[in-house]
Amino acid sequence: MTPNEKAVRFRELHQRPGVFLLPNPWDIGSARILAGVGFEALATSSAASANAQGRKDHELRRDEALAHARSIANTTDLPVSADLGNGFGDAPEVVAETVRCAAQAELVGCTIEDATANSDTPLYDFNLAVERIAAAVEAARALSFPFMLTARTHNFLFANPSLDETLRRLQAFEKTGAQVLFAPGLPDIASVRKVCQAVSLPFNFMVGIKGKSFSVRALEEAGVKRISFATSFYRAAMTGFLNAVGEVQQRGEFSFLDNTITTPELNKLIGI
Repeated sequence: MTPNEKAVRFRELHQRPGVFLLPNPWDIGSARILAGVGFEALATSSAASANAQGRKDHELRRDEALAHARSIANTTDLPVSADLGNGFGDAPEVVAETVRCAAQAELVGCTIEDATANSDTPLYDFNLAVERIAAAVEAARALSFPFMLTARTHNFLFANPSLDETLRRLQAFEKTGAQVLFAPGLPDIASVRKVCQAVSLPFNFMVGIKGKSFSVRALEEAGVKRISFATSFYRAAMTGFLNAVGEVQQRGEFSFLDNTITTPELNKLIGI
């Protein structure tokens, strides 16, 4: 499937009725497994991608993050979007260049957030946040295929979150021409519903925060279009790994083997 065909397919997923799931692989093997079990699209997670390479979230350089994302995009026929953090720079023109680089990496979309990575001022000033998304949108529109730009506010991930401020930012991002909206950390279904009712674009909900992750049915009823998983599957895989290691080290037993798939089964899922 060509990049353009993947891009069209990704856009169609956002246009059809109902919610769809957008899981987050952390390497080629996990991407192939997710494709093999029937998911229709994939997205990278900045944290899972970094952790899989022994780094903290946001420690990968732009070229490293995009090379990793390209390896995932090239390993299946599924459309792949990328979590590109704040676009690897403060200035709008840097964010625009990141979008162009993402397209060159054969990605069909990306998310750009308003978090600064500065603990003193964790969010970009409102006006700059909007300018950054506007620059990303302009770069996406200039591409030769339908690249989907997701605008993301992290207002609920820091101290003193405000639903009103989250809505203000999402609505401003919508006016710039962003195609999907995203606000991780919403505390309850009522907040999710209020956000979905306040915007007209597809809304992405992120599963992965304990106590703030809700069922597919509840999210769909609230108006969510797309559900992503951040590091959820990666953490689940590492939890299983650590449980097995702990059993061996602490008890000298191997009962974990009773619940593992065989190597031929795994090879089949990976497609090797």
